[in-house]
Formats: sequence, structure tokens, C-alpha cells
Amino acid sequence: MAIKRYTATADNTISNAWQSNLTRRATGSNMGAADVLEIYSIYNRAYTSSAGNPPDKQDELSRILIKFPVDSISSDRSAGTIPASGNVSFYLKMYNAETSKTVPRQYTLTARPVSQSWQEGDGLDLENYLDYTAGNTGSNWTQCRRNDNATITNWSSSGGDYLTASNYDQYFESGLEDLEIDVTILMEEWLRSAPVYHNYGFGISLSASQESTASYNLTGAATSYYTKRFFARSTQYFFKKPVIEVRWDSSIKDDRSNFYYSSSLATGEQNMNTLYFYNYVRGNLQNLPAVGTGLLRVRLHSGSMDNTAPSGSALTLVQDNTYVTADSALYATAGQVSTGIYSCSVAITGTARNKITDIFDVWYTGSTRFFTGSFNPQTFEGNEISVRPSYYLNITNLKQKYRSKENARFNLYVREKYWSPTIYTKANNDIETTTIESASYRIYRVIDDYDAIPHGTGSDLHTLLSHDVSGNYFDFDMSLLQPGYEYAFKFAFYDSSLSDWAEQDEAFKFRVENYEY
Repeated sequence: MAIKRYTATADNTISNAWQSNLTRRATGSNMGAADVLEIYSIYNRAYTSSAGNPPDKQDELSRILIKFPVDSISSDRSAGTIPASGNVSFYLKMYNAETSKTVPRQYTLTARPVSQSWQEGDGLDLENYLDYTAGNTGSNWTQCRRNDNATITNWSSSGGDYLTASNYDQYFESGLEDLEIDVTILMEEWLRSAPVYHNYGFGISLSASQESTASYNLTGAATSYYTKRFFARSTQYFFKKPVIEVRWDSSIKDDRSNFYYSSSLATGEQNMNTLYFYNYVRGNLQNLPAVGTGLLRVRLHSGSMDNTAPSGSALTLVQDNTYVTADSALYATAGQVSTGIYSCSVAITGTARNKITDIFDVWYTGSTRFFTGSFNPQTFEGNEISVRPSYYLNITNLKQKYRSKENARFNLYVREKYWSPTIYTKANNDIETTTIESASYRIYRVIDDYDAIPHGTGSDLHTLLSHDVSGNYFDFDMSLLQPGYEYAFKFAFYDSSLSDWAEQDEAFKFRVENYEY
């Protein structure tokens, strides 16, 4: 699992808009329970004062306050559910809400950390602004919260108090786009044990240059941007709630079935092979007691006469100055990937190509041997034609339905189409799966083709499949999907000849339901 979503715990629209009679502003109004959130700027709106003075013109603004469960994210990190800092990205995601109102174009929204605590409130009225906060709990344009002693705490500045050191911008061309901003730096600050500033959520507004000109914004815009709406956390639409989406690459690339001798046909990086060791104790992954996260070494050996055990001296490895150094050419240093999982990367020159068909990997510390595995190295081969294989694939353990709180592992079987095995293979061997080095999954809702989990093949690579000796596989948390619907997996394989991802034809359907076994 390389993606988690945390829904907002509080949100509100705050505004200084004129009410419909144009005699009173909505600065005391609260919209914390509304199912949409709204941002706009109106330049030079005419009004008549209650004293009967002649019409004048003033700005109207609307901003969004939104907060997320950083404590829950911190607990999941402590439990190892999400990786440590430096290995994970955090995205603020909000989804466009269609409206009959005029939608602005070509503008920038800015997300800034709020600098003091605020309350959501239970107001609903986004049209006439008649749900006043007054003495009740909730925030508005001038007030951030009602304290336990019934006193009101106001913002230091009308419209909210924000930190200016961590601003995040997104440009909207059509105005209908969703919001998706990388807020990793700010989230990591909030997740520190002793943060410089605390999690009071985000304030989202038009950029300073596009909010209308006012006494506090003399360089603002002399034009209107009306109106951009997003779905709020109270929306009925499961996939439209505002979230912090956590992404990381959790794929394991175990080359035990795909190990190659070094070749001049490949680069130094391509000649490296990664091997894994999984320490299961009573069915659960556990750290090695004698090693923990510390030093673990790996030797490679040729086999005995019957190729059933390692034999002879350790093989000389290629020095990469990371896993294998000049003073340790006979072993590689392994590192911990996660709880109970260790890996190392090695390369072997082709001098032994004609001598060794079975190689044994021995994992040890000092005189203690923890694990011995084996693999059959291959050689890189050139080709006289351009090869672009097509594939047949299947999920071998797919069920018809899954519980909404279930974490499931899926095993992918792949072979090339039009493959013609020998009679010997058909009669005596299980058909081996083809390992795809770079494969990605996506999930769509069948009824409307909605992409519930799009391919994550960008910088975060959060939908990549793992592989080991059994082939490709991946884990998925069903709580990311709305129960009561049918979904389907689709897969994409990286095509080096196109320098792009090629989605495969097959779709694999399943349902997610709220039930218990």
C-alpha cells in the first residue's frame, strides 16, 4: 500500500460579502456545515448605507479555512504505516464543485498555514449569509473561536491570521480544475515532535494580487473573480471530500528471478541486481534480533556438485562503492527496507558466465548465518529485430468482493501472447510468469468510469507493482474505495521503445461491500 487519504476534520467559508439588501456585511456569518466551500473576489460592489447616504463601492471577499488530522498521520507514521520523512509526499487535494454561478478563469489560489486555532461552526447559508455566529461557537470573517468562558477571540486581522513563510500556489486556467498542491514541507513541520509552528490548518484564497483592491490590499486586482467552489468535508460524494493524500513508492524489486550477469550491453545501474531477504517469525515479519536495523552482510557462492548448497569461496563482486567497497569485494552490505525485510544490490562480471548456472546467496553477521537462497543468473542478449511484446495477464487470487476495511494482496500472472512452449514444458513444468520490471495499477468505478485511484507514475510512483520470484504483486487498502460499488483494476507496463506507459487491455472487476465474514 503506497497511498493513504486523510479527510478534513474541519472546514468553513468566511466572507465579508454584502447581504442582499446591500446594507450589511456578512462578516458575522458562518458556513461551517455547508457541503461546499467558496472563494471569490468582487471588485467595486455598490451599496447604500443604512443612514441613507449615497451609493458607494466596496470589495467583497470569500476565503476557505480547512484543517486535517495531523495527529492521526503522526500515529500512522509511528506505527510504520507510512514512511519516515524524506520517503513520502503529502498533497492537499480539493475537488471542484459545479455551480450555476460564473466561474472565473486564469487565476491563482494560495494555501497558507493558519496561525491560530479556529472553530468550524454549524452554519449553512452561502447565499444570503443569515447563519450568524454571534455568541455561538464557530469562526467567521472577524472571529476565530468562542472560548470555554463564553468570550470571543477575534482574528488579529479581519479575514484570518496566516503565516506567510509557507505559501503554496496553484494556477487555474479554465477555473474548473481540482486543487492539488504538494505540501510536504509544511506537513513535515507539523509532524515534528517540537514544531516551530503548529497545525491550525490551511487558509485558501485568491492570490494577494487577485483579491480586490482594499484599504489593506492597495495592490490588489481591479477586476472580479466570482466564484470558485470546492466540495466540503460534509459532502455526500465519497471521492470529493477534501483530503491530505500521502504517497510513496513501496514497491519491492526483488531480482532473484531476474538476475543478470554484468554486460557491456547495459549501464552500470542496469547491471546491478537487488536481492531481498524476508524474516518471518510465526507468520509475521520481524527484525533479526541480533541485527535489528544494523549491519548485515551477503556472500555469493557457487553450488555443490548436486547444486543443493553453497560451496567453495565467496565469489568476487563488482565494486559499486555503496554495497560493495574496495576492502569488501567478497561480500555486500545489506540494509533494512522495513520491519523484517532486508535488501542488497550486487553485480557479477561475466567471467564466470560459462561456469556457474546456480548461485547461492548467504545472509550473515559474523559467524551467524540467517538465510541461504539461490537463483539462476541470466545474460543480456542483443536482438536482430525490434521487439515490442504484447501480454496476456490475470490476477490469480482475485475475489468477487472485498470488505471495505480489508487490506488485500493481489498476485499478477503475466506471459507474452502467442507464446509457444515446448511439449516438455507443458508436460512437466508449471508455466512460469513473466516479471514486468515497471508496472502500475489504477482503479476505476465501473458504473461511471470514475478514476478512484489513477495511475501514480509521476514523481512519487505510488501505484507501482512489486515483484519477487513468484512474479508481480501489490497490496491495496479497500477503505480508499466507497462501499456498494463495482470497481475494476487496469494495468500499465512501461514501454521503453515509446518512453511511456502502455495500458493493457484486460480489466479485472470486483465489488467492495460493508460486511463482516
